[in-house]
Parts: sequence; C-alpha cells; structure tokens
Amino acid sequence: MFGLQASGAAASWVVGRMGTDAHLYDDPDDASIPTLLDSRFDADKLDALKRLLALIAQGVDVAHFFPQVVKNVASQSLEVKKLVYLYLLHYAEKRQNEALLSINIFQKDLSDINPLVRAWALRTMAGIRLHVVAPLVLVAVKKCARDPSAYVRKCAAYALCKLHDLLPDETTSLEDTVDVLFSDNSPGVVGATAVAFNSVCPNCLPLISKHFQRLCETLPDIEEWAQILLIDIILRYVIARHGLVKDSSIFASNLTLKSQGSGDSALIGNETCGTTSTITLFRHYIEEYSECLEGDIINCSSVTSSTNNDVALLLKCTSPLLWSRNSGVILAAASVHWIMAPVDQLNRVVGPILFTLRSSPDATYVMLGNILVFAKTAPQLFAPFYEDFFICTSDPYQTKALKLEILTTIATESSIPAIFEEFQDYIKEPDRRFVADTVAAIALCAQKLPSITTSCLGGLLALVFYESSISDSANFDGEAAVLVQAILSIKAIVRTDPASHEKVIVRLVHSLDKIKEPAARSLIIWIFGEYSSIGNIIPKITPAVLKYLAWSFAAEMLETKLQILNAAAKVIIHSPEEHLEEFKKIMAHVIKLATCDLSYDVRDRARFISRLLPYSTTYLNGNNSSCQSHNEDMFKELANHIFDGKMPSTFHPTNNYRIYLPGSLSQVILHAAPGYAPLPKPQSMELIHKTMEPTRGVGNSSESINSDAESGSSTYDGGSVYDSESEVDGSSDRNAADSNTKDNQEDPLVHVYDASVDQGQTARDVEDNFASLITTDLTELMSKSALETWLDEAPAEPVQVSTQASSARVSFTNRSFERKPKLHMLLDPSNSNGLSVLYAFSSEVSPVSRLLVCVDLLFENVSTNQLADITIKSEEASGSEDGLDQTLQGSASVPTIVLDKEIQLLAPEQTEKMVLQVHFHHHLLPLKLSVLCNGKRHPAKLHPDIAYFVRPLPMDLNAFLCKENQLRGMFEYARRCTFKDHLQKLEHNDDSEEHTDKNLLIAQSLASKILSNANFHLVSMDMPVTFSIEDASGLCWRFSSEILSTSNPCLITILAEGHISEPLDLTAKVNSEDTAFGLNLLNRVVAIIE
Repeated sequence: MFGLQASGAAASWVVGRMGTDAHLYDDPDDASIPTLLDSRFDADKLDALKRLLALIAQGVDVAHFFPQVVKNVASQSLEVKKLVYLYLLHYAEKRQNEALLSINIFQKDLSDINPLVRAWALRTMAGIRLHVVAPLVLVAVKKCARDPSAYVRKCAAYALCKLHDLLPDETTSLEDTVDVLFSDNSPGVVGATAVAFNSVCPNCLPLISKHFQRLCETLPDIEEWAQILLIDIILRYVIARHGLVKDSSIFASNLTLKSQGSGDSALIGNETCGTTSTITLFRHYIEEYSECLEGDIINCSSVTSSTNNDVALLLKCTSPLLWSRNSGVILAAASVHWIMAPVDQLNRVVGPILFTLRSSPDATYVMLGNILVFAKTAPQLFAPFYEDFFICTSDPYQTKALKLEILTTIATESSIPAIFEEFQDYIKEPDRRFVADTVAAIALCAQKLPSITTSCLGGLLALVFYESSISDSANFDGEAAVLVQAILSIKAIVRTDPASHEKVIVRLVHSLDKIKEPAARSLIIWIFGEYSSIGNIIPKITPAVLKYLAWSFAAEMLETKLQILNAAAKVIIHSPEEHLEEFKKIMAHVIKLATCDLSYDVRDRARFISRLLPYSTTYLNGNNSSCQSHNEDMFKELANHIFDGKMPSTFHPTNNYRIYLPGSLSQVILHAAPGYAPLPKPQSMELIHKTMEPTRGVGNSSESINSDAESGSSTYDGGSVYDSESEVDGSSDRNAADSNTKDNQEDPLVHVYDASVDQGQTARDVEDNFASLITTDLTELMSKSALETWLDEAPAEPVQVSTQASSARVSFTNRSFERKPKLHMLLDPSNSNGLSVLYAFSSEVSPVSRLLVCVDLLFENVSTNQLADITIKSEEASGSEDGLDQTLQGSASVPTIVLDKEIQLLAPEQTEKMVLQVHFHHHLLPLKLSVLCNGKRHPAKLHPDIAYFVRPLPMDLNAFLCKENQLRGMFEYARRCTFKDHLQKLEHNDDSEEHTDKNLLIAQSLASKILSNANFHLVSMDMPVTFSIEDASGLCWRFSSEILSTSNPCLITILAEGHISEPLDLTAKVNSEDTAFGLNLLNRVVAIIE
C-alpha cells in the first residue's frame, strides 16, 4: 500500500509539472547554452535564455554569456526579446561596455509598431543604471511621454523616478515631462505620474495648479497605491495655495472640546487639554510653524473657508475613498478630512476607520496608532464606539497596548462601567505584561474620572494582596511586574488627595511583611515616608514602622535601603517634638548600618543625610551638645526643600507627545523617517508666485513651444527633437550676436557697437529662419491666440519688441580671469600607506597624440615614512576593449597612459607634481589605473571630464557666427539652468572700497568658472545696451573648441536673463556635428554653471 501511494504521488508530481518550465530549475545546465544561443531558431534561443534566467534565480553568475545574449536583442520574437531585456537589466551595470552596444537597438525598438516592445525598450533603457546612457534615456522618456499607447506613457512616468537618481541636474526637464504626463487622460498614467512627481519634484507644487481639478476628478479611478500619493500631493497643494480651513480641527478643536466639556465634564477631564492638543497638532503638522504661532495662540491670518472651491472639491473627491477596500487609501482620505474638513463633518471618517480594524493585524496596528492621535485631540469622536476597541484574544501585544490607551483616552462616565468590566477580564490574562498595562490604564481612568477612585483603589489593593501571596509561594514570570504596577497605580491615585486615602496607605504599610519584591517594597516605603505626617492614623503607626524598617535594613536590597534612608529623613523632618528623640535614635542606628554597607550608593546616601541633618547624628557621637551648631536652621530649611519638595503632576503627557502626519511611516515608528516632510507653510505658494512672476516671460513660453515640438518627434536621433528648442532659444542669441572680437590688449574695458550693422545679412537670415520655424511647426497646429491659451501665459510680444528695439551692444574686453582647476582624489592616503594622489585636468595639448588628455598629478606623502618607487600603470589594454567609443579609437600605437617621469623617493610631508597623458576609451567611462608604491599595487579609477576632451579653437566673432549658422537643426542642443555664483561676489563688491561694474563682474564670474573647468576658447562676451543698469538680460558668452578625436568644431553659447541681484536664468547651447558628444558636453556645461 505504501509503495502504491508513493508511486501515485510521483506520477501526480510529474503530471503537474508537464507543460511548464519547472524542469529547468532541476537541471538548468544540462544542455549546451552557447550552441542554443547561436541557433537560427527562436525556440532554441528561448530555451537557452530560460535556462540562463533559471541559473540567475539560483544565484549562479552567467555574465560570461553576455556578448552572445546581447546580439539576440534584435530578434523579432517577442518572447526572446523580453528575456534578453531581463538578462540585460541584471548584468548591465557589471558589463557596461557591452551593454552600450545594445542602446541603438533600444532606440530602434522605441519606434516599433507594437506598444509592448516600445514599453519594454524604455523600461530596459531606464533600468540600465549607467550615467553614460542617462541623457539618451531622458530623450526617450520625453518621446514616450506622448506615445499613443497609455501603457507606454505609464512606463515613461515610472522611468522618471530612475532618471532622477542618475540626472539630478536635469530637474527642470524632468519637471516639464511630469507636467505633460499630468495632462494625460488615462487614470493609469496619472497614477504613475503621481509616483514620479513624488520622487522627482515633491516641492514643485505650483505645477499642480493647472491640473488640480482634473486630478481630483480622476482620483477615484487611479490605482490604489497611487491614490495614496496623489491624495498627499493635492492636500499639500491646497494648503500651500489656500491655507488651512478656519473651522477645521486644528483651529476649532479647542472650542469644540470646551463646549463638549460643559455638557459632559468627564469627556476630557481638563478644559486646557484640548487647546494644548491643538497647538501640538499645529506645531508638528505644519512646516515653519513658529511664524504662525503667537505664544499658545494660532495666528489665523493664513486660513481659508471650507466653501473654497478647491477645498470643497478636495473633500468631495476624497469622500468616496473612505470606503475603499485598501486600508492605506482609507487612512489617506481620513487624514485629508481630519486636517481640512470642518469639525461638524469629522464624524464621517469614524465609521470607515473603525471598519479597517477588522483587517490584517499589521493594518490594524497602523490604524490604531493614528486613531490614538485623533482620540487625544477629539475624544468625543470615538467615545460612543468604545466597544470597537475591546481586546480580542488573537490581538498581538502591541495592538492590545494601543487599544488600552485609546480606551483610557475616550472613557466617559457613561462608558466606564463597561470598560471596567473588560479590565477585570484582562487582569486574568496569562500575558502578565498586558496585565500590568491594564493596571496602569485603571489608574489613568481613576485620575480622569474622580467618581470611580474608591472602587479602583479597592480593586488595586485586592490585586496587591493577591499578587504578593502568589510571589511569596512561587516565582512566576511577570507577577512582580504586575505587583509593582499595581502599587504604582495606587501611588498615582493617592497623590491626587492623600488625606482622603489614609487607610489605603495604612493597609499598604501593613502588607510590607508579606511583600518580598524589592521594587514593590521600595514603593511602599516611599509612600509611607512621603505621607507620614498626614491624617490621624499614620502618625500613630510611624514609630513602629520605622523600627521595623531599621530592624530589616541589613537584609534589604539596594533600592529598598535607599528608600529607607529617605523615609527616615522625611519622618524626622515632619516629626512632632514628643517623638523626635525616639526617631533620632532610630535614624542614628540606620545611618550607622548604612555607613558600613557594601554598596557605594548606600554609604554615600548615609553620609549625605548625616551632613544634611547633623542633629540626627547625635547618638552616633554620644554627645548631645556637640551636635548643635549655629547653622542648624539653614540645614533644616535645605532638608525641607530636598525631601519635602512637591513634584509636578504628570497627568497630561500629551503636551510633549511627538506626533507626525496621519498615515506616515514616522507616525508608526514615532520618529522622523527618511523622506518625511511636514505640511507646507499655509499660503506659501502664493508668495512664491509673487516672487517668480516678474522673472517669467519669454523663457517659459519657449519651454512650452519646445515641449510641443518634441511631441511631434518620431525618432530619437533626428533633428526634430531639438529643432524647436534650439531655434527658439537660439534666436535671441543670434539677434544678440556681435561680429567684432579682435582680442587686443589695447581695447577699452567695454566697447559699444551696433550689432545690426556688424551682423548684416546674418541677423536677417536668423529672423527668416525663426519665422519659418514658427510657420512650419506651430501655426499648422493652432492659431496664435490658441497657442497663448495653451501656454497659459500672457503674450510675450512686448518683451520681444523691447529686446529687438535696441541693436547696440556692449562688448567686455577685459580678459583677466582667475582660473582655479578643480582637484579630485585619485588615491586616498588611508588606503595607500599614507600616499595621497590628487589630479586636475590640464588645458595643455599633448605633444604625443591628439587623442591624449593631459592630467596634472600631485603626489603627497602624509605618513611618517619615506615612500619609494612611485609610478602609475594602466589596468586596461589600449584599443582592445569591447564596446569602445568609436570616435575615440585611434591608431593602435597610441598608448593608454604616458608619464613624464617616475618618483624615486618621496620624503614625509613632501609633495611632487607629475603630468600624466591619458587615452580614455570612452568620454564617460572611468579608466582603471594602478598606483605602485614601495612595491605594492593600489587600484584607482581616473574619471574623465568631457570638458577636456576638446581643445581651444581660436576664432573671431564673424567666424563663430558663420560656423554656428552651419550647425543648425539636428546639430544644435540647448538647456536652461540657473547661475548664482555672482551673488556672493556682488555682496563683496558692495562692501569693498573699489567698486567694479556689476555687469562686468557677472561676465567675468561666469567666464572664469567655465574656463576653470573646461578647455574652451572665449570668443566674446557682450550684452545689449539697456536703460536699466540692474538688468542682465541679453548678456551673452561665446566659447569655441574642437573635439580631440575628430577635430570637429564645437561651439558653446550662453545667454542670460534676469535681474542682477537675483539668480540668473541661463540658456546654454551647444552646436556640434557629434550628437552624443554634444549632448554630454551640454550636460557638463550646465553642471559647471550650477
């Protein structure tokens, strides 16, 4: 029978695996994978790829198959293409050179007729985490953002998140793409765009303005997890745009709680509690809250009404989400209503929140943590639903603790009997830690509702006696904690009115002989010493209790001994005259025992008390008269302050309770998690609009035109992607171009000339080109008025007219620039026995070969020993690397590195300079080197700088403009950026005695920064003559260079817009025949500027 069952099970297992690929995981390497990859049939390739992925899943390194897999990326089979993409994503970072070979295939697939192929290609390109391909991925994302397929546009939105990590300087371009995707009609695309917005530009809330209504209307239809992010985005927008609602919980909860307290005083126990919670909410929810608070009063200047259109729309669109099937969505929607809804509408969130308590334990815990914050601020919301917070046997301990705290917070006179019945059952739980928490909750309820104090004390005393009997008979785990917590609870209740609870104190003292737990005994002794002079019964039993404590002192534990010393001192301070002598004898005996104790703490406490109460040591010295001193009264007063000081009440812990935004991870873990941000300052976006509005104009409209022109592009490397951007941004450059830049040392500091006369036909050609561009690209799509409406901006004609009104320009001829090449770390001294190697790229041209880049090396010995035989060797073979940049491959005779010398000996603290000539295999990939020192090899990487893969190309302005006119269309690339370095120099210039022209200072500042970090030739820098000396608009720099590998010219133009005293908006433009090189050089120029 057993054999039949075994064979039947095996047969079932075999049948279950038939028709699947599960057998590949049993023996994935049982076939010749290379042969299958080279097969002509897609089925063989598919089988080989499946085996490779099975090996990857089992942790086997199969990177050596990379070249054979990459060549199959152009397969026409969708299954093969998909598996190749998965393999490439896994090993692209490890095999960077080979991965670059497949980029052209991805770009081709972006134009495939199948939207799945286009999406796979984009996802794979975005998943290759290489800075080399990041600019190409950005262009692909911009193209796919306008793809006809919603799935492709959704993938483009998700790709923005990955691009943001690789291109942190491309934030402006990424924001423009996010803006385009937010206009999409597909809910799936909008949800993915919300994820991208939260990653790329979470603080760019003005971008939401024109999409707000559509986003709110689309909110119920998008994917659940994206709903959470979008709710947070539009909530932050409404607060930053309109402010908080005046009658919301943050502003009106104190008023509501006070009115509720008049009807049911037991609801919160203290009228100030609600106000304090409101201030706490505002302090922890709002960014820069201090400007909105006046003491403990909230300044209501930045508020709005609940009838505001945007606020009403937000609340209306999030209301259906309160009944979502996703607990996270419910919490996010509830958070919006908690912060923005009027107080009289808050009850609508209670039902959905309580419904989520029936979900998974994890979701229940998160929801309870947020409910606790709500209940501490507005307990009346949850008071009628106290039964929903009763403990279930299946609840974990953390959930039980939160429910107990919530029950304590929302307890009222009407609900406390039912709650106490539950507490009585909880005390019988086997989890003694939970029982201790229940005992603490009973004390809190007793302090909050004085009418139940007597019954609470009776139950707690019974629990103390019961626990003491159990701990005396057997040592059960956790029983001591319950006993200690019960005494702590009695201590907290007694403190509210000690005189009326005298009998409770006496009963506790009588139980000292039965209680053996040191912590419990020390608590009872503290209670006895603190209230030894209160009432009529306690003073009568004080001598007997004190004698008992003196008798048991030697056998007590450390904490009990310390409390006995404190209690004896308190008794003597409050003792009447008839018992003083007897207490002094007992005190002297106790101090004598304490001074001989083994514990340092006990001996120290005894000496402290004996010096503080010198009259208590009379019987230690045996002489009554010797203890009297002239400062006895001073010691008595000091002892009263120390031992009889009244401790402040600790009932309202919510004053210092740290809270975070509802639904955030920080609220769960109770500390600020990475990425947490409070709500923006109310109406802060309005201030941003007022600040930025004067600087907007032609720049924004040109960016909008650029995005429209890009939408018509169907190929990656075609000129249409950059045509409109370069033409529109470059038109102002061409209109502002000059033609006279004879670098003459005798020229004046500034030179005024007429650009229209000098340029002649060139300016007219530029105007004709610009007019034709507008005619062919835009007027076919929409009329002029429709274009302005689509741009959502005022017409920019007045600005253009004023710019073209004056053709005269000022040319700066002062070329005294300060050049500071940036130093980089090649070898860290901590990893090389004290040898520090720094490097900086040089502007010198190599005499060996035009392909070599000169690098200045600085060697320094930071150790205390001499270093010998220092040299550098390459770890890569010249001309033999796979996937080299073809533009950089030259003759095989060109060496990888050339050293001008070797260092034989380097003494401590000595520095030595060296010139290294390097042949980089790619202008973006680092070169692997080894620094040899003392016979040891230290690996290092020399990272290239594409700004030094060119050399200066001297030319005058006329030649520059002529060459620029030849490199239009697909050979022109432009980007916008911000320049701020001049602000500090302007402040220094204003403070100094010698003042320099501000425009000249800005021109020199940018030129110096560019020439310090790039190997360019400065052709000209000029600006138009304007009537405002504070306006830097039209300031233009022109640089020329030629690529080392191809000797092709590369022209750089930078045009400024804006005010001198503010950050300048710059448009950087590169004209080059080498598309990939020009794009990367443009990114480098922008990085240098910013």
